[in-house]
Amino acid sequence: MDDKNFDDIVINVHDYDMVLKIKDESDIAVSRQMAKSFAQKNNFSLADITKIATTVSELSRNIYRYAKEGQIYIKKKEKELDKDVSIEIVAYDRGPGIENVERALAGGYTTSERSLGLGLSGVKRLMDRFYIVSEVGKGTIVVLEKRRRGF
Repeated sequence: MDDKNFDDIVINVHDYDMVLKIKDESDIAVSRQMAKSFAQKNNFSLADITKIATTVSELSRNIYRYAKEGQIYIKKKEKELDKDVSIEIVAYDRGPGIENVERALAGGYTTSERSLGLGLSGVKRLMDRFYIVSEVGKGTIVVLEKRRRGF
């Protein structure tokens, strides 16, 4: 996905196990709980379940706070039956976009008075793969993946 523009990324809803619409503040808690249940169902560790739920909560909050509405897409990925399992999360919105993605990922950068600006940098640290494309006036897409660890 390197160097793609916002319009180059096509999300097919049928490729995902779960689509969560974010348009109300209560959707943040619902999305967190749905992501947590999905990770539990797929036998992720308690630590990784917490990281996945926190990530979805942060991304949902960002959608609600900055774009007003958007979607969270979640799917299970596996290379062989029940081996090399991961969960892919995509946060998509058609909000104002992020003027300086690099600064937003460094942490402490925000355009909201009610935020510390740590959400994006935090979710990047929690997940195994992180990709973001954002264009001012078009929106933001964040793609993340968390691998299931063996016990």
